[in-house]
Amino acid sequence: MLKEMYIRGVQVNYYFVCKTKLWLFSHNIGFENESDLVKLGKILHLEVYDRLSKDVRIGPIAIDAVKVGDTVEIREIKKSDKLEKAHVFQTLYYLYYLKKHGIRAKAILTYPKLKKSVELELSEDAENEINDLLESIESVVKGEMPKPSYKSQCRRCAYYEFCFS
Repeated sequence: MLKEMYIRGVQVNYYFVCKTKLWLFSHNIGFENESDLVKLGKILHLEVYDRLSKDVRIGPIAIDAVKVGDTVEIREIKKSDKLEKAHVFQTLYYLYYLKKHGIRAKAILTYPKLKKSVELELSEDAENEINDLLESIESVVKGEMPKPSYKSQCRRCAYYEFCFS
């Protein structure tokens, strides 16, 4: 199995959100189970698309919803589009992972509260970006813990107390 196949989708997301969060999560230092916002996101996820298979795990990835028909369609469900770049790359990584395992799929990134959906496909350029991204993630994870730097989303983060107390 290729080394990049051990990277989880949430790590791709965290790469864009916060390198400190990526490093902590990757070293099994997790506070998500204690976060009310994470719990709220899980409730939203359970209430949406009840006819699709949910929480489909394939190796290290966990896809929010999958529809199998003539084409495999994956859906990533998010509460807000404030961190859309992170969401897009997380979803593209799922397409990349599936392609590496012989599964062609299309993806829809969905924001139910906003009534917004974004269709994604894995272009050659996106695939090259994912390859570079995986190397960057590996570099962050193997290095020293990055020093936290305050951003607007920090107050809502499950790691806030750890980083700034």
